[in-house]
Amino acid sequence: MAVLHVYLLSTLKTGKILALLLVAGYFMQLVTNCYISQMIWPLKSYAKAQDPRVVLVWHWPFFPNSTMGADVCMDLYAIDNCILTRNRSMFDRADVVVFHHRELQTNSANLPQETRPPNQKWLWVSLESPTNTKRIHQLNGHFNWTMTYKTDSDIFLPYGTLMPSGQPSNFSIPRKSGLSTWVVSNYHKTSRRAKMHANLSKHMIVDVYGKAARKFLPREKLLPTISRYAFYLAFENSIHRDYITEKLWRNAFVAGSVPVVLGPPRANYEEFVPPDSFIHVNDFASEKELGNFLTRLWKNRTQYEQYFNWRKKYTVKMCTDWTERFCNICSKFNSLPQSKVYHNLHEWFHQ
Repeated sequence: MAVLHVYLLSTLKTGKILALLLVAGYFMQLVTNCYISQMIWPLKSYAKAQDPRVVLVWHWPFFPNSTMGADVCMDLYAIDNCILTRNRSMFDRADVVVFHHRELQTNSANLPQETRPPNQKWLWVSLESPTNTKRIHQLNGHFNWTMTYKTDSDIFLPYGTLMPSGQPSNFSIPRKSGLSTWVVSNYHKTSRRAKMHANLSKHMIVDVYGKAARKFLPREKLLPTISRYAFYLAFENSIHRDYITEKLWRNAFVAGSVPVVLGPPRANYEEFVPPDSFIHVNDFASEKELGNFLTRLWKNRTQYEQYFNWRKKYTVKMCTDWTERFCNICSKFNSLPQSKVYHNLHEWFHQ
């Protein structure tokens, strides 16, 4: 009706042509307003969707990291739209709050006392085995996600991994001057690994370093020392599925020594490394049989070198950078279960 009214008035006062122009202008304005509104709404939604994820680390593991910054994830790992922070004043803005268990183990009051924002996720992090992890039951019902060495964690956190080399390897076996060695700090005579070592030492030479042997190795001398030995005793302090630590990855593989492993079953090791890259103690009926095998193997150079064949295809990547680990939370965020809660974290971790 309004359009018709304008049309009639315009016809009477200024003529038919001017009236048609006014009507055309009116409809053009309607079309333009509609087009602009349709364009602006998606842009607002897109901008909102691109708000960066905020990952708040409540306790940085072991010691604070000095490379923190607003753009650290992008600058170091090309992970965009990700803010990694230790600033607890950002608690209300955080999409994920990360808790390292070592700091919670002594006092669960280390959890935030503020009201938890809706949809905020809490992530539990630990690299220790269940044997050495205490007071988990007090955390039941608090956490949405887990980040551990267990492969069924929401975010898998291995000590190391093998990466395809993609090019011919220039690795050469370090020159050897000793048969076997073991670096150990926590030595308990009743533990399985201590008994295994004691019995094995009756049948072959094992040079022991570390706090327990009162032969301390500075960090810079650890790998060079191990590299001089044909075999390294990669004995875990406790035996749990997937619990394969730096004893294999760094002390043996990176150093260039063949690992003799005591840990989960052989099949579990083979999920991570080639079957001919290590020697498992469970493959032998006794420590005497194991010792005799290692002694013979060392004398057979051709057979010994076969334990390094995997290096033609792979290189070792040590997973030790906590900044990289936490930045990757942003990359995995959308693929993680959004409504998950660990009502019995203790039971899950001890499985």
